[in-house]
Amino acid sequence: MAHTAMSGTGTTAGDDPLQTAVWRLRSRGCWTDAAALLTPLTGQPPAALERAGLLVERCLYTGDGWPEAEDALRTAEAVARDDEERGGAASERGRLAYAATLLGVRDRADEARSALGRAAALLSPGSPGRPLLDFRRGLVAEHIADSAQAARAAYRRAHDGAASHGDPLLLSFTWLHQAGLALREGELTEARHGFSEALRIRVELGYLIGTAPALASLAGCEPEPEAGRLRAEAERLFRLLGGVPAWYTARPPGRLPAGRAGSVPAQVRPAGSPPAEPESAHPVS
Repeated sequence: MAHTAMSGTGTTAGDDPLQTAVWRLRSRGCWTDAAALLTPLTGQPPAALERAGLLVERCLYTGDGWPEAEDALRTAEAVARDDEERGGAASERGRLAYAATLLGVRDRADEARSALGRAAALLSPGSPGRPLLDFRRGLVAEHIADSAQAARAAYRRAHDGAASHGDPLLLSFTWLHQAGLALREGELTEARHGFSEALRIRVELGYLIGTAPALASLAGCEPEPEAGRLRAEAERLFRLLGGVPAWYTARPPGRLPAGRAGSVPAQVRPAGSPPAEPESAHPVS
């Protein structure tokens, strides 16, 4: 959902200049600067929700900024006027709780499930925010509940919804996470296809902060020397962006374990698995 005075999300030609500026900053990991552009508009629900989403995403990618994200989310919740806006805010609330749990800041798994369930009750089946919600419920199923079957079903719903709503960035995430599940089950061809599609979309969109994880994920499906080339390019992008995502490593890692409060834990995936990507998708619901 874009602000009523805006059009698009900055990823296609003809989008509103403000959305384009927000996208360019966000795609390079400049979430604080992107959120600052929206601060004058936070009395209006769509802009308040978008700003909250940007700051929640910063938490996911850096492990920092939790108080600012909480404040922005409370603002979005306070100004929401209808079920669609309240559902979008609940979805972001669930994502923030999921991030805190996954990164070992604090166990908020019950809050994540409750908030996402509340969002599901508020958002209509045809809502443009529904595919993103399905994706987030898949993340909770995969990374907190450790239920690959439930995660796969949620990712498929999100994938179909993203395609029908024309949301290429969300499609990159559904491709990536479905491929990760396929790789866990030894379906190498399916995994390679999914990772390749995720990488292609991210390169086309200029989504730099998500490109290194996609490169490293694809490297886990390729033989040498191609795997080494992909990992080297991923490392180059990681350094170029100043060490963001903080949870990323190009070595074959795995699920993010719970770490001590306030820290981003080291990764310990078994060989052959792709890097865990906590989530980002659209901050706009």
